[in-house]
Amino acid sequence: MTRVFDVAFLGHYTRDTIVSAAGTRVVDGGAFSYGAHVAARMGLKVAAVTRLAREDLGVLEELKRLGVVVFAKTTPESTCLRLEYPSADVDERVIYVTSTAGAFTRGEAASVRAHTFVIGPSMRGEVSLELVEELAAEGVLLAVDVQGFVRVAREDRLVYEAWPEKEALLAHVHVLKADAVEAKMLTGQADIYRAARMLTDLGPGEIVLTHRDGLLVYANGQSHEAPFLPAQLVGRSGRGDTCLAAYVCGRLTRFPAEATIWAAAVTSLKMEAEGPFRRGIREVKELIRRQYR
Repeated sequence: MTRVFDVAFLGHYTRDTIVSAAGTRVVDGGAFSYGAHVAARMGLKVAAVTRLAREDLGVLEELKRLGVVVFAKTTPESTCLRLEYPSADVDERVIYVTSTAGAFTRGEAASVRAHTFVIGPSMRGEVSLELVEELAAEGVLLAVDVQGFVRVAREDRLVYEAWPEKEALLAHVHVLKADAVEAKMLTGQADIYRAARMLTDLGPGEIVLTHRDGLLVYANGQSHEAPFLPAQLVGRSGRGDTCLAAYVCGRLTRFPAEATIWAAAVTSLKMEAEGPFRRGIREVKELIRRQYR
């Protein structure tokens, strides 16, 4: 009998070199990993679909120990990014691409059965419209991080560019995640509340919009907000990936307002350390009790 997962995450493994005032360090990243860590610690049945070089397969062992079923395609190279933070503003960064694991094929996702798919590419070209259409045809709930469609590698640097397939792809999406910059690019609207409402006109029923101080969710005609409250800010990379995963997984059992607070609390704890969310669910509930109620 075919196993059906609660949620599946699709995206490249990334080897991230992070350069900031605190120094230079190398961190294992990738939206699939950040997301799967959250879902697994919430006790869900989780799959992860990724691409990476054979030499990096060892990074998947932690996910497997958590019970995540990993579908990995080995490639000549992994996707390697260099993230430079030129100032104390954690939202100001320059990202360079030194290598890539290439595009997902339609067959790599087709064999995975899940109620929800969370798609988190690093840049345009990793996930095609055809792959999204294939998943949509299966009737799954689709959550998409827009960064992987508006960010394009030009001369080894990631830059934002217009997205020709915007309407066609977003017509299949249920939950869309963007940050304030991406939302403005897609709608032309700097006001995040108006931008979130406009994004629902493109198809997604729920918008998860992150910004420096927290997140805004627009769902069912209502806005919900919650701040990020880390005790210390150490792990900025993976913030959006963690937030989207926590919201989507939270929505399996919670209304949007509660899922918004849940996502903010999970993300806050994640940002207190480099790498993915490795805290206990009891800690999340305690943070919500102390800071969000």
